[in-house]
Amino acid sequence: MTTNDKIIRKVLRSVLEEELKEYKKEKNLPAEIFEEFGVSHGTARIDFAIINSVMHGYEIKSDKDTLDRLPDQMREYNAVFDKMTLVVGRHHLYEALAIIPEWWGIILAKKTSDHQIVFHEIRADGKNPAQDGLSMARLLWRAEALKILEEKNEAAEIRSKPREIIYAKLAEVLKDDLDTLKDHVRNALLVSRGDWRSAAQPVLNGG
Repeated sequence: MTTNDKIIRKVLRSVLEEELKEYKKEKNLPAEIFEEFGVSHGTARIDFAIINSVMHGYEIKSDKDTLDRLPDQMREYNAVFDKMTLVVGRHHLYEALAIIPEWWGIILAKKTSDHQIVFHEIRADGKNPAQDGLSMARLLWRAEALKILEEKNEAAEIRSKPREIIYAKLAEVLKDDLDTLKDHVRNALLVSRGDWRSAAQPVLNGG
């Protein structure tokens, strides 16, 4: 029986929320789930992003979706996320395995005869071997990136420049310390902005 984005999304969100609840209880650290999370200034939107001590992206490709956009999405997601998991319908499983990197996790989503969605882990997620500092910097608001540069006395002559120049400068300054840049991004998303996504309404991208 075929799956679609809507039914997978509903069940996956429930699973992720339960995992996040346990994480918060165990670690006592901030953590959130973001639906339709934009990267590269929103040019790509991943179905779910879990932000805690790592940034873990989940992309859905149901039986009724296609994999046409996956290679382009993959490049954007690989530049940002520490970990990635593809949640895929059985119709696309083998084709998807041939496209995604080995460090991506993969979960098979199947629809049972009583119309329930069940998940089967096909491959566990690994660690992203090559994130991109500029792509990470673009997750910050312009003011946030500029503040970091100010704190490092690296903001001279760029305070009035377009945001892309500021992001490039920040990526250059922290090119040998990507972990610090990621800490700044996580702090912005989870703490300093407050409830910045509370009014956002998800737009289903249909795969």
